[in-house]
Amino acid sequence: MSAGPGNSPPVADPSIDRFAQHLVADRNASPCTIRNYTHALQEFFRWHEKDRRSPVDWAGLVRDDFRAYLRHLGRHQLSRAATQLRFSAFRTFYRFLIRSGVVATSPLRNITMPKLERRLPVFLTVQQMEDLLLAPLKESAALPAHAKRSGRPVEPGVPQRDVAILETIYSCGLRISELCGLRVEDIQWDEQLVRVRGKGRKERVVPIGETALASIQVYWKALSHPPAPHEPVFLRSRDSSDPIPARTLQQRLKKHLAIAGLDPTLTPHKLRHSYATHLLDAGADLRSVQELLGHAHLITTQGYTHVTTERLKKAHEQSHPRA
Repeated sequence: MSAGPGNSPPVADPSIDRFAQHLVADRNASPCTIRNYTHALQEFFRWHEKDRRSPVDWAGLVRDDFRAYLRHLGRHQLSRAATQLRFSAFRTFYRFLIRSGVVATSPLRNITMPKLERRLPVFLTVQQMEDLLLAPLKESAALPAHAKRSGRPVEPGVPQRDVAILETIYSCGLRISELCGLRVEDIQWDEQLVRVRGKGRKERVVPIGETALASIQVYWKALSHPPAPHEPVFLRSRDSSDPIPARTLQQRLKKHLAIAGLDPTLTPHKLRHSYATHLLDAGADLRSVQELLGHAHLITTQGYTHVTTERLKKAHEQSHPRA
């Protein structure tokens, strides 16, 4: 997230520390959000010390301070999304300070931000998604050759776990944090539903398909013992009771994308994009997709409609004699 080169050590600031604790305890924020928000504040703290030659007094800052910082970020040619992320952190931080009685108002009011570039969500086609879902078992079938190359064979149960993970993400449209936090007791087998803990402690219930449920059962049979109701659905290892870390999931996905002949830089979130796009392509209404994804605002979900619209326009141009 750094605006300049290199990584600096964390700053010692009690307000930032209390804010980080607030994100964990009160907002149930994801580790990624906590890291990005605290990093943004520490980055501003260091800039203020260097540029203004004084420590930060959060209660004494005014709008012009943040306007100057916005110009500083612009000189470093940060993307608009990166700039928006930092100011989102500042706004959340000042809401926390206001509720804590540290400040009366936010100095960030009426600051004009650069508009975000409209980028269409990246997604896999249905065929590409099917190829990806088969990739973990292809890796398993090629295990002797893989083990010889790497010197470390894939642990028994891992291919079955990875199939179940991919099937569940695609069946339910889960964020990576939601999948890692899924517990056995969250699955309603008879109703084919899953309780999902989303951002800001918001819960939602989403359908899960028979194929995903069956893949979970196949995975559990490959374990030393099936997980207890309070334990994670997807475990770090065959004999562990810890949830699979997000980092491990990302690394495994890269391997499966490569096996399937797809771009290995695609993130787990792109599978969520694929889920939403395929639903809309099949005729699902926007409000339903919004609820399934757990989006707070419809405008977030509307980004997926641009994908389907663009594809329809291309089909029209290629097929219609008067296009």
